Amino acid sequence: MEPLTVEAVLTGRAEPLRGDEPSAIAKTEETGPVEIGVLGLIGDEQADLRVHGGPDKAVHHYPRDHYAFWESLSFMHPKLERPGAFGENVSTSGLTERAACIGDRYRLGTALVEISQGRQPCWKQGHVMDWPELVSLMVEHRRTGWYYRVIEPGRVAAGDMLALVDRPHPEWPVERVFALLVAGEGKADRESVGILAGLDVLAREWRAKAAKIAAR
Repeated sequence: MEPLTVEAVLTGRAEPLRGDEPSAIAKTEETGPVEIGVLGLIGDEQADLRVHGGPDKAVHHYPRDHYAFWESLSFMHPKLERPGAFGENVSTSGLTERAACIGDRYRLGTALVEISQGRQPCWKQGHVMDWPELVSLMVEHRRTGWYYRVIEPGRVAAGDMLALVDRPHPEWPVERVFALLVAGEGKADRESVGILAGLDVLAREWRAKAAKIAAR
């Protein structure tokens, strides 16, 4: 895989989204370098730490490649004019869930990051876009993005490169793992799900999800 240009680096602050319920899904593009620590981009907040943040969900990457698809379904939604519509921290073109694999290691700017899991969209995505059906569409079309854990802290800015360093599990693209563990396909393939339950580089939460499905 050829290195990709980081088109945008984004951070957000927790703000009320629905009533008093806070969210940091609204992201703003950074104009200079941003430090990346083990818990993510410095200055980026997570409102609900029960389901967001932590080492396994430190950095959210959403492919800019998908924006044209969503525009075709939403009649050019204004939030799709710039990166950040999906709460992502990193935006690139040229890499999607079909190719990106669990355990992939990338040099992101000067940081080293590793794909830990796909993103499981929640109601907040549909709410911020005023598009209630969006979450189910993201699941249906497997266009959800993914999370990185940080192996080596560093810094990144728009214009830096995202370069693949290692791909130890090419058999586990994010799209396939998401389909098995979130989109319901695991019920018909418990053998694969059982393997995922023991895949060390998969996020702990998703390994537990895999174990639960395999045991049914």
